[in-house]
Amino acid sequence: MALLIDPPIVPARGMLWSHLASDASLDELHNFARSIGIPARGFDRDHYDVPAHRYDSVVAAGAVPVSSRELVQRLRNAGLRRRKSESLGRRAVGQALTRPRRLNAGDEAAIVAPAGPVPADRLEAGVRVLETWGLRVRLGNHVYDRPDSFDYLAGIDGDRASDFMRAWTDPQIRAVFGARGGYGAQRTIELLDWGQLVQAGAKVLCGFSDLTALHQGIAAILGLVTIHGPVVTSLGFGDAQTAEQVRRTLFEPETALELIGGHETTTLVPGAAQGVLVGGNLSLLAAEVGTPLSRPARGSLVVLEDCDEEPYRIDRSLTHLLRSGWFEGVHGIGLGSWVNCGTPEQVRSVLAERLTGLGVPILCGLPIGHGTANHAVPLGVRARLDTHAGTLTLIQPALA
Repeated sequence: MALLIDPPIVPARGMLWSHLASDASLDELHNFARSIGIPARGFDRDHYDVPAHRYDSVVAAGAVPVSSRELVQRLRNAGLRRRKSESLGRRAVGQALTRPRRLNAGDEAAIVAPAGPVPADRLEAGVRVLETWGLRVRLGNHVYDRPDSFDYLAGIDGDRASDFMRAWTDPQIRAVFGARGGYGAQRTIELLDWGQLVQAGAKVLCGFSDLTALHQGIAAILGLVTIHGPVVTSLGFGDAQTAEQVRRTLFEPETALELIGGHETTTLVPGAAQGVLVGGNLSLLAAEVGTPLSRPARGSLVVLEDCDEEPYRIDRSLTHLLRSGWFEGVHGIGLGSWVNCGTPEQVRSVLAERLTGLGVPILCGLPIGHGTANHAVPLGVRARLDTHAGTLTLIQPALA
């Protein structure tokens, strides 16, 4: 096993290029590239593009010269060759998205605050949970920021975006966790360099609520599965079942195919359906309509939740999604928690009146959202909803 480099014979952008790869692991490749100053943006699927003038110095640093044919064959033999179809990029609505790889003990995870201000005690409790899972945690530089004006934001927009970009483009980081929801993610995503995010490759993103805007954007531009699940400030205060379900989704995804996990559900419209999971926070989904990053429900199973919204505001958001055509072609709907949104009877009445006309299976009571139970839901993975069994089951594991 070795670091490999082929001859600089590939023409592009007015110069010749080599390919630097490892037939041991991507970790070895990223570490080596970083040690010799090859930028992260040069990574493409399973190799780094190296300009011809760097070839001799890369060989001197320890890379073994091989032919292009041998380099590709050794990657295939090691199971590290990634086809272009597995690379990141836009996917058709309703199509399953690319799954990032599962996490392992010892992986490094970044915590960023793309939305609202972060209470230190709650963040520290969540960090302890992540560390018990074996993750090495790195905090963004501006996680605890709060601007003099607009104190509902975790620092200024540029700093929040910079923390996210730094985390996502760092080859050492395997997962990015949102510190808290609140408000601000829509302002943050306006400043992201989506081209760099695509080039950086697949990582796990976990969060919910206001981070629905990030889930929508990453699905739309990167074509990547993301995890709708607890933010770090809620991870240390949820129930034990939620924490364990999230851990299994991230580390042992084949053991976390059933998303409801025995929670009691009720049916608005009976039936069964399959589709790719999409959705998140209702208010954010409605607010994203009309932007380039809105990813609608066609061919999908929609999951919805919200908090602190009066029934008429839930009605308004649903009506907006209906009028805009966002629900056209939906296959089924799973409804999570509606904390502080009126009485359960009021909420159920609004949901039923607005959604049952779609004529698709609708299951209520999913352990998703701002309640005590907030199970991880991999957005972009194909699943099956069955109201008779009261189940929402992944057809393939959340992560590769």
